[in-house]
Amino acid sequence: MHVLLFDDPAIRPHLLPFTFTRPVAALRCGILTLAEKWQHRLGGQPVGYLTEPYLQAKYPAGATAGPALVINGAICPDDVLAQQVQALAAGEALFCDETLVAAHLADATQVAELIQEGFQKTRDVVEPITIIREVWHLFLRNGAEIRRDFDLLTKDRESAPVGDAHTIVYAPENVFIEPGVKIRAAILNAENGPIYLGKNSQVHEGAIISGPLALCEGSHINAGAKMRGDNTVGPFSKVGGEVGNSILLGYSNKGHDGYLGNSVIGEWCNLGADTNTSNLKNNYAPVKIWSHSAGRFVNTGQTFCGLMMGDHSKCGINTMFNTGTVVGVGANIFGAGFPRTFIPSFSWGGAAGFETFRLPKVAEVAERVMARRSLAYDQVEQDIMRHVYEQTVKDRVWERTAPAAPVGGTEL
Repeated sequence: MHVLLFDDPAIRPHLLPFTFTRPVAALRCGILTLAEKWQHRLGGQPVGYLTEPYLQAKYPAGATAGPALVINGAICPDDVLAQQVQALAAGEALFCDETLVAAHLADATQVAELIQEGFQKTRDVVEPITIIREVWHLFLRNGAEIRRDFDLLTKDRESAPVGDAHTIVYAPENVFIEPGVKIRAAILNAENGPIYLGKNSQVHEGAIISGPLALCEGSHINAGAKMRGDNTVGPFSKVGGEVGNSILLGYSNKGHDGYLGNSVIGEWCNLGADTNTSNLKNNYAPVKIWSHSAGRFVNTGQTFCGLMMGDHSKCGINTMFNTGTVVGVGANIFGAGFPRTFIPSFSWGGAAGFETFRLPKVAEVAERVMARRSLAYDQVEQDIMRHVYEQTVKDRVWERTAPAAPVGGTEL
């Protein structure tokens, strides 16, 4: 039976800018992406994505003919929910209140139409479930999801040894080390939550790590870093400085000193040396952030909320981000002062103002950055970025008063 993870049209717009460049189920919360969580819970069965047409080349649905389990990609499963989904008979649909959780279709060829038109509820979930409905839910749920994924990935397995006489470990039973990990003179404190060190990752000299923490494959925690808990460093990333309750989705760098808190950083991002994020307002009021779906600032209801940065965005040294800043895709931020709290996709500039970062220049940077990880900025990636560029024109308000420039122009 096929497993298809769909983008709920009532949820996906609220997870922009991250879902500009990936399906909802490709988001990372905890150690694993939401898709990987389902894959593990369903016995390793491959999953396909039902997402926006411009993303399908990179995230294919696979075969859609025949019977299929259709699952909401915004939901983080546990064993009980996975069992409920697998127990669905053909024609049955599982709901949480008014949200479709999963359905068993005898023939999945018409699934897109059914998602739009609606399924008839036949079952309800038997326990509360975790649904990632807003961007800040990613960091809010991260600690709990690290714990859940840790149990899933390490059950009946033996950790590799620390292998370094100068590393101090508290609660070693809560530390799991995959093959190829290198640790030098660090402090690992797993008393308040598990620490997972992925394959071929490295923890450098003097790093202080408090759990829960997920360090994914090939990633580095740099010398002297202070990881304060509830953190995920996605694959092939580098992190230094002070980090608390934050997620780097993967292939991104925060290599130097500076504070990152209650934040989510997309792929192929770079935070310059001494970049700092504010995650708490001086008056302790709830944080408002820009909502792409609402087209305005919305109240998160959270006292702590830092930076939401979309894929392929960068910032220069000493960048200062105000509380609840949202940065779109492909932005380049630099200069003195605090930039605005909503920085549209393909922006170039800072507190002094912005102009448009044109696609040819974005491509030059992306090609160089991805080559450093031995990956190509191929036609599939280029087509996704072009679509996002065209989709976000309305956000770049300065273009309304400036002469129009072609998408393929030579300007910045």
